[in-house]
Formats: sequence, C-alpha cells, structure tokens
Amino acid sequence: MLGFSEHMRCQLARYGNHGGVNGILENIRQVSPHAEPILVISLTAILGLLIGSVKVRGIKLGVAGMLFSGLLLGHFGLTLDPHLMAFLKEFGLALFVFTVGLQLGPGFFNSLKKDGLKLNALAVLVVLSGALLVFVFGRFLLGWNAGALAGIFSGATTNTPSLGAAQQAMSTAGKADLASQASMAYAVAYPFGVMGIILVMILLRVMFRIDPAKELAELKERMSLGVREPMRASLRVENPNLAGVSIRNVPGLGDDGAVVSRIRRRDEEEVRSATGDTVLYAGDVILAVGTTEQLEKAVLSIGSRVDEDLRKAPGNIVAKRIIVTHKDMIGKTIAATRVSERFGVTVSRVSRQDMILTAIPDLKLQFGDMLNIVGEEAAINEAAKVLGNSVRQLNETSFASIFIGITVGILFGLYPWPLPGMPVPLRLGLAGGPLIIAILMGRLGRVGPLVIHMPINANTAFRELGIIFFLACVGLGAGGKFVETAFSATGLTWMAMGAAVTVLPLLLAGIVGRKFMGVNYLTLAGVLAGSMTDPPALAFSTKLTNSDYPSLAYANVYPLTMLLRILVAQIAVLWLC
Repeated sequence: MLGFSEHMRCQLARYGNHGGVNGILENIRQVSPHAEPILVISLTAILGLLIGSVKVRGIKLGVAGMLFSGLLLGHFGLTLDPHLMAFLKEFGLALFVFTVGLQLGPGFFNSLKKDGLKLNALAVLVVLSGALLVFVFGRFLLGWNAGALAGIFSGATTNTPSLGAAQQAMSTAGKADLASQASMAYAVAYPFGVMGIILVMILLRVMFRIDPAKELAELKERMSLGVREPMRASLRVENPNLAGVSIRNVPGLGDDGAVVSRIRRRDEEEVRSATGDTVLYAGDVILAVGTTEQLEKAVLSIGSRVDEDLRKAPGNIVAKRIIVTHKDMIGKTIAATRVSERFGVTVSRVSRQDMILTAIPDLKLQFGDMLNIVGEEAAINEAAKVLGNSVRQLNETSFASIFIGITVGILFGLYPWPLPGMPVPLRLGLAGGPLIIAILMGRLGRVGPLVIHMPINANTAFRELGIIFFLACVGLGAGGKFVETAFSATGLTWMAMGAAVTVLPLLLAGIVGRKFMGVNYLTLAGVLAGSMTDPPALAFSTKLTNSDYPSLAYANVYPLTMLLRILVAQIAVLWLC
C-alpha cells in the first residue's frame, strides 16, 4: 500500500509539473495515446448531459447541451486530433440522420396529403424565408462569406444536420477553411434560436388573444368529427334482400366498408367467427368494426343496431393480438395474406405504433403491426405461425439493414448532381444521402429477403449517440475562439442576424397560418417547432395545455423540413462559393 501511495504522489507531481489540464492529458497520452480522445469525448458528454438536464420553467436543452459543454471545454484547452474530430463529427451526423429517416419513413409520404399539405406549406415558408433573409441579405448587404451565413442559418434554426451538410458542401467547393467559421457562427446563433421560437409562440398568443384551453376544446371537437379510429357495433340483419348473400358482397361491408368479425345466427345462442364468405340471413346479429362513417353505411344497408355485445356471448370464439414479424408478410395486403380463407379467422383491427386502423383488405402490412384476429383459438394459432408473431424478432435490431442503408446512403450522397449556375455539382453528402435512403427503407420495410427494422428504443439510443458525437466535436472545435468571437463586433452582428432569422420567418408563418388559414393555435405551435426541428420548443407547446396535439403537427412537418433544410444549406453554399 505504501508503494502504491508513493506511486500516486509521483504521478500527481508529474501532472502538476506539466501544468493543469493539458499536463494531465499529456501524461495520459504518454501512457495510452488512445485513452485521451475517449476521455475528452466522455467528459464533454457528461457535462453536456448535465447542462441539458437543467430545467428552466419546465424547458430543458436536452442533447443540445452537448454544444455548450464542447464550447466550454474547448475554451479551456481540451480538444481532439483534427482528423479524429472530423471522423467522429461526420460519423455522428450520418448515424443521426439515418436513424431519423428510418423512423420517419413510414409516415413521410402520408404527411404530404390532405391537411398535412397545408401544414407543410407553412413549414416550407419558414425555411425558405429564413434562407432568403440570411443568404441574400447577409451576402449582398453585409458582405459575409458562405461559412458565416451557413452557420447562422443552421444555428438560428437549431438544425444541426444542415450545418454538417453546409460544411461538406464547402469542402466539395474547395473552401474547407470556411467550415470552422461556420461552426463558430452556428454556436453564436444557437442559444437565441432555442429561446426565440418560444418567444414567437408567446407573441402570437398575445397578438391574437388566444386562450389555449379554448383552442384545445375546439381542436378536440374538430378531431372527433373526423375520427378514423375503428369502433364496434352489433347489427341485426333486417334487409330481406340480403338473405343468402355473403358478407363480402353486402354494401357497407367487405372490401370498402366495415369488417365483420363475429356472427350469431337467429336460432342459435353461440357466436361464430365470420369471414367474407359467411352468408347472412334475416335475424342474424353481426359484430362490425369500422369507422363511424363505415358503420353508418352498414346500418343503412343491413338493418338496425342492437344493444348486444357479441364478444361476451357464449361460444368458442376468441380474439388475440398477433404481431407481424414474418418477412414474407411484410408489404403484403391483408387480403394477400389469405389468413381468412386458410384458417377461417377475421382480422378486425391493426395497431401500428400509436395508430389504430380498420383492417381493410388492401391495407399493406408493416413489420411490427399488431393484428387483432377473431376466430377459434386453434385457427388463430395457425394464423400466428404464418404471420410470425415473434416478440424476440420485434426487439431485435437488423444491423445488416442499418449498415447496408448507411453504405448506400453515403454512396448516394457522394453522387454529383449538376445544377445550372453552380460552379460545382450538388452532392447530398453525409447528411442528405443517408436521410433520403433511410426514409425510403423505412417506407418499404423490406428489400428482398432483408427486413428493415430497428426498435424504437434502439433508434432513440443510436440517434442520440450520433448527435452527441456531432455536437461535441462542433463545440470542441469552436471553443478555443468562441468567447473572443462571440463578444466581438462581428459576433454581436451574427447574433442579431441569427435572432432575425429565428423570429421573422416564424412570425410570418404564424400570422399567415392563423389569420389567413385559420390553423388552430396548438397545431400552429407544433408546426413552428417542427419547422425548426426543435424539441425544447415542442416541449413548451405541449405544456401549454398538457396535450399531445402539437406533437402531431410537429411529426407531420418534421421529415420534409429536415430534408429541405439540408438541401437549402448545401445549394446556398455552392451558390455563394
């Protein structure tokens, strides 16, 4: 023990002789050169997570705290080898955007339909007006270079992937020296970018004298009118024209209507399973599942509702939830699986993430869909073998599909796309390429024998790890000169421009959305947060009424916004270089 204590005193003396943090790192480097970068990244992550966990009025920075911890430690001399830092930053960016795209893929194209088109139009207005303000005004009136402008555009809108995309575009154009300035401008503009979105939400609320509680009540009422969640109803067959007609041929049922899962014959007490081939007779009672509209159409053609729950009636019919995990079932429609014909069971509902869908025959199945199947227990068990129903597979991450997707995404991102008027072709880079490929893979769910699946917990973990690497490296790289730059005349001008890029486009979209499009305030708040891809602003909007309605709008505009910000940043940089 005495020998060990003496050894520790000698080590501490050596650290002190080398002087502070750099002395400690120098001694660590001599013992193990690979330990130093691991320690620096780990210290940055620990401090960043602590900063991100601090709540101010219920709002916290979350993983964005990593940027500020990197700036702080970089200011005190901690840094990484430039080549290693570049690798970690780019790898983290590719991992982040790929996992984001994989999660958003299934709903990306649906977000561009119906009401989603209107909401995405507002988000596009925010993106393009902000880009016009910073790149045109900043370049032609203030004379700033592409690095500063790209950094302000990304920082003021709290969009990290667009910074990475812009820096890659600078390297492509032979202007790699501007990348460090972009990081500095990003760090200067970022803090107000977080606060500015929340301030605009408050300002819009005051301008239009909005009562959030009233907005919530109105939104609930409007949503309930068009609700698509399946409901149940017991119907008695009273239409004499339906005698001897199979369910699939009855108007209001079958392919384009409600799904019938159970039937009780008029002269029987026990309930049977019903399929599309089941024949109806007057006096039969059926259990139909569908939306309010579908059930109303079924009543008009069949007969009348009865106050009887066939799920509680005697019989050997049960209902079970079966998970779709078999690779051959992914991408097939419910009709194409032929489980009803083969096993005499009925698929009544489909649970997909947080949605409940009517099991219409042409609904395409995705990996992880949970089917509510009605029938005899033995028949359901046979159907489960065909569908997969493997909880183990559901919790496994398909690493093969992830690395294949990232590889294809990087190659796609490196492909040159010539654009008129540009000195060099556009390359989507490590931000755009993996994002687009991941969206397509998430939409497909399967490519040949390869099932594309990542559990939500694993997706969140990899996504946060990627953004930790990226933001930590951005902060460490810019930290050495951050204080000197931020409080100089140039830095203060950057801050002012960043504030304008944050506030003015959001105000424009907020006024257009509220006054001319009549968008509900809670939905509008979600759109504004989504147009900036900013989780703290989303947290603030959901706390206004303790409801998740802003999250729906946020998720609706997030995919297109993310893709558009990456493309705009790259195109603007190539244009200015």
